[in-house]
Amino acid sequence: MEKIEFAISGMTCAACARRVERVQKKLPGIQQASVNLATNRGLFVYDETLVTPDRIAQMIRDFGYEPSLPDDADMATANTWSGTNLAIALVFAALVFILAMGVGMTGLPAPAWLSPDTAPLSFAVAQLLLTLPVVVTGRSFYRIGVRNLVKLAPNMDSLIALGTSAALGYSLFGLWQIAAGHTHWVHLLYFESAAVILALVMVGKYLEERSKQKTSLAIETLMNLGAKSALVVRNGAECEVPVQDVQLNDIVRVRPGGKIPVDGVVIAGATTVDESMLTGESIPVEKAVGAVVTGGSIALVGSIDVKVVRIGSDTTLARIIWMVQQAQQGRAPIARLADQVSGYFVPAVLAIALGAAALWWVAGAPVSFVFSVLIAVLIIACPCALGLATPTAIMVGTGRGAENGVLFKGGETLETACRVTTIVLDKTGTITSGQPRVIGLGGSDGQTSLSLTHTIPLLHAVISRSSHPLDVAIRHAVSEQQNVATNITLTTFEAIPGRGVQASTSSQTVLLGSRRLMEEQHVDIAPFATAYQPYAQQGATLVFLAIDGIAVAWFAIADTIKETSRAAITTLRAMGLEVVMLTGDGPESAAAIAAQAGVDDFVASMLPAEKAGYVQQLQQQGKKVAMVGDGINDAPALAQADVGMAIGSGTDVAVESADIVLMKSDLHDVVFALNLSRATIRNIRQNLFWAFFYNTASIPIAAGVLTLFGGPLLNPMIAAAAMSLSSVSVLGNALRLRRVPIAR
Repeated sequence: MEKIEFAISGMTCAACARRVERVQKKLPGIQQASVNLATNRGLFVYDETLVTPDRIAQMIRDFGYEPSLPDDADMATANTWSGTNLAIALVFAALVFILAMGVGMTGLPAPAWLSPDTAPLSFAVAQLLLTLPVVVTGRSFYRIGVRNLVKLAPNMDSLIALGTSAALGYSLFGLWQIAAGHTHWVHLLYFESAAVILALVMVGKYLEERSKQKTSLAIETLMNLGAKSALVVRNGAECEVPVQDVQLNDIVRVRPGGKIPVDGVVIAGATTVDESMLTGESIPVEKAVGAVVTGGSIALVGSIDVKVVRIGSDTTLARIIWMVQQAQQGRAPIARLADQVSGYFVPAVLAIALGAAALWWVAGAPVSFVFSVLIAVLIIACPCALGLATPTAIMVGTGRGAENGVLFKGGETLETACRVTTIVLDKTGTITSGQPRVIGLGGSDGQTSLSLTHTIPLLHAVISRSSHPLDVAIRHAVSEQQNVATNITLTTFEAIPGRGVQASTSSQTVLLGSRRLMEEQHVDIAPFATAYQPYAQQGATLVFLAIDGIAVAWFAIADTIKETSRAAITTLRAMGLEVVMLTGDGPESAAAIAAQAGVDDFVASMLPAEKAGYVQQLQQQGKKVAMVGDGINDAPALAQADVGMAIGSGTDVAVESADIVLMKSDLHDVVFALNLSRATIRNIRQNLFWAFFYNTASIPIAAGVLTLFGGPLLNPMIAAAAMSLSSVSVLGNALRLRRVPIAR
């Protein structure tokens, strides 16, 4: 299966989006069609052996809309009308309103040639002339609306076109009657209604488009992060090239204050990098030789040379943009009812409008009353708000997440995440840092520091030759305690798998390793037992140093929890969630970490293959499970969970298997993701409720039900204002999601 995305112009309401999606039924080979009204984009999954992108595009054109490739269209939806056209419409609508309502109805002073009493024909012609500029600036309503009406697929524009055309047609008939001498028709004109309705709807659409642009702000911001050019070092010389011309394995030089153009590895120099625009983390990160850097981040101080490892769509920034676009294109299951209703809504409104007008006509109501009912129902019932309720909330919600390093892969993920009841946390790299550290040490003198200076140079010489994580932890601990400078040369060095290392100089033999190694080499470690026993009970790994067969030092090493883990887990539990930790560590070590992190439930000694099975067991108990992990061994569990959350600094496999990516490797982002999910779905429910409520309540009022009980008839101009405001209010409500607080 192949995928293609089109930017689709000409869509104005939910009925339009629904109609384009029907291409799936019209063309064999299209497996999925998803159209987002908020972005004016459509995603189509198709079988390339049965249908081509050109054929899909042509079918969309046959429906009355214009598709184009997104690269050829602006990221944000273009305003339907320019500010100039809108200003023209407002000015002339105001003039015709003042003339008709001020002069004609309330008797404001006017020249004799504009008086409805002394010059009714001039008065009517003046209204027509003032209305025409508004009709011209709003001509797209008629062009699109009539075309869709002819194709028996009416949309919002069709309702506007029919309503205002009815007002214009009735008014033109009145003008003809006035010219024929029937001057009483001067009080039965609807020119001002048509002009004001068009102007108000245009204002509403203009505000709507402006709000929709704000919902796309996150994508625009991300796209602007990318560098436009790169300083490439080739044949010893620097040359500036467009970023798209950078090749794999090129060497890119980044100077202080420069933007890192692509993903790569530092091969020379050192710098401090601001990655906040990608991860949301405000603290700059130190980068030296061997460090990975990400395109879009900024080198603050120091110059570096970077070997390019990812370009184009494979870069981290490109993948983030793609994920956010896919999430914003997606549709939450909660929206399906609205989608189904909107497809039948416009035809139903047409039927109601004609039926209500017919009933009032039969009941003997005046023609002006009948036309008011017809126009008001057609105008007020446009399902714009209904179509915007879900996609705008998803766009703002996923955009808010992306701005802070939390990436959702789809609207369905947003909805599922809000129903999560159980959080399953991998230990290593998720709760803990994933980097072993020395948490306790001692020497043969009984002190908890390496004060035996004669042992330090020899120890450092040994651990400098090893890359084992435990030896690296010891090396860091030694370096923290004192600067080590040594000229000691090792004559032998042997790594003993699973036990440690053995080395020698010209005069001494050194052992560094486990209790088992010491026992095998008959080294007595009993004098240290009292000191290291508390660490052993916590599950720490013990490493001993022996010189010439005599134990001289011990080290307790453990993977420590991240600074933020306990606070985040406490917050998750306060949210009413069950929190479980999974680890391959033994029960003692697992219990120690769980206690430090504030986790009551944990499963120890778990093999990687068993994690997915455990998640499945929880699901069989009726729980909605979110799995948080970072390693390759977490991928099956991430895929099995209802919601998989991958720590962003983890492996590509884990990230690809997850539904949500947490760029900062901070469990507070789990809290933020769940809060954002809950807020977004709550926002969608609010939008759908008010959209449904607005339409179901406004149609009877527009149809004249209140008049039956002595109430007023809804003026078509008020109907137009209410319809426009309903869409703007939905968008305004969605934009509140930009203020969802970050969990810290």
